[in-house]
Amino acid sequence: MTTAPKITLTDGILRLQGDLLISTIEAVNWSTPKSHDAKVIDLGAVGRLDTAGAWAVVSLERKLGLTGQTIGASEPQDGLLRTVRDHMPGPAHPGAGQTGIIDELEAVGRRATSAFGATISIIGFMGQVVATLASLILHPARIRWTSLVHHMQQVGLNAVPIVFLMSFLIGVVLAFQGATQLRQFGAEVFVVDLIAISILRELGILLTAIIVAGRSGSAFTAAIGSMKMREEIDALRALGLDPVEILVVPRVLALILMLPVLGVIANMAGLIGGALMSWIELGVSPGVFQSRLASNTGVWHFGVGMIKAPFFALIIGIVGCFQGMQVKGNVESLGSLTSASVVLSIFLVIAADALFSIFFSIVGV
Repeated sequence: MTTAPKITLTDGILRLQGDLLISTIEAVNWSTPKSHDAKVIDLGAVGRLDTAGAWAVVSLERKLGLTGQTIGASEPQDGLLRTVRDHMPGPAHPGAGQTGIIDELEAVGRRATSAFGATISIIGFMGQVVATLASLILHPARIRWTSLVHHMQQVGLNAVPIVFLMSFLIGVVLAFQGATQLRQFGAEVFVVDLIAISILRELGILLTAIIVAGRSGSAFTAAIGSMKMREEIDALRALGLDPVEILVVPRVLALILMLPVLGVIANMAGLIGGALMSWIELGVSPGVFQSRLASNTGVWHFGVGMIKAPFFALIIGIVGCFQGMQVKGNVESLGSLTSASVVLSIFLVIAADALFSIFFSIVGV
């Protein structure tokens, strides 16, 4: 029969009585008035004691500052109390959660060190992928053509609808906004130059790369990360196979081959959308749009965008596969690294585009 526990305080001795079990400790008023006057805790009248009861006693000890000043416990009870004390988290330190300038500087330093280490790791991974890719180009018989074609379909063909629609709408928006501004100066015809240069040189390939980073880069991380969680990559290594050659290179090569194609489709869709809106909003006929496009838009505007495409593809593929390789054995790691893959890919693509813009401006292209 279970005896209900109770607490009494007499002459500085806090006495616990009854059975301290998981089913009974909730009925105890652990905030006994004047309990802070206790100098020792007496467990001599405690009958049965389980882990929940031991946790309650240890918590009471810490609250009153009486750790180690518990008397009357039987040998089994004392052993259980010691075990609970050893495994309970330590008390919070005074001032925990309050950060000063030293703590802030330390946090900045840790983040900088972590970012530097991650950068070195990504560069090393990229070197490994490029070396493997070069080796496969020299020995085409080792290329996994089935995997390559499959990934070309996934990252290229299946992405055509969203890329076309996005670029078409971007062209429409550029033409509409350009018409609104240029109409004030009677220079509506220059909307053709605005659309052509913006789409061919920058927005077409940049927005395509951003869509591919969010669509395919995250898919690479999720797929490789899932294989890492199921230990399939470890199985490949155990069989003497290179995971980079089998999993990473086909994905990266598929991106390098298909992103320029998607860029061309995006350019065409953007120009079509811009021409349609120019015709509706400004009365610039398709014939006038085409003639002005051919006469005032140099081939280098198109070339600049296409030169960027393989580099963007390499960035997206490397980051997506690298983050997949970093996944640990839990779903939380997979989700966080998939999000990190998308964010880092888009950031690096935009940063690379800025560097290309500076370079082409310096060389006068």
